[in-house]
Amino acid sequence: MSASKRLAELGIELPEVVPPMAAYVPAVRTGNLVYTAGQLPMQAGKLPQTGKVGGEVSPEEAKALARTCALNALAAVNSLVGIDAVTRVVKVVGFVASAPGFNGQPGVINGASDFLGEVFGDAGAHARSAVGVSELPLDAPVEVEIIVEVS
Repeated sequence: MSASKRLAELGIELPEVVPPMAAYVPAVRTGNLVYTAGQLPMQAGKLPQTGKVGGEVSPEEAKALARTCALNALAAVNSLVGIDAVTRVVKVVGFVASAPGFNGQPGVINGASDFLGEVFGDAGAHARSAVGVSELPLDAPVEVEIIVEVS
């Protein structure tokens, strides 16, 4: 099943691409790979939550925000090559703005990984990094970037 059909089956529409906040583009293709810029969990042009995970933001809330980041990353891919050109998710890199002592970054980034698995099935299995950081742009709790292989 194509990714666009699977998204429709899930009742999910790709959002508009989040406009860059600085000197970069949302996605770049080189050969058969597309790299996205880091995507924040923007919805309708704004962050639904801010703050540190394990502090103002619960791990469960952050996991849902990581899913939104992955959705925004797919929108960036779609704008460049079309979502149905994706043949495999290669890598996910997730950044979690973490309160002192919070070490559940992998569980948070599972929000992105699980979503990509829902959309792409076995082709959504990927290598991954989940990194805790002290700050993210706009005080976002999470940021996700992806690398996909395309036909």
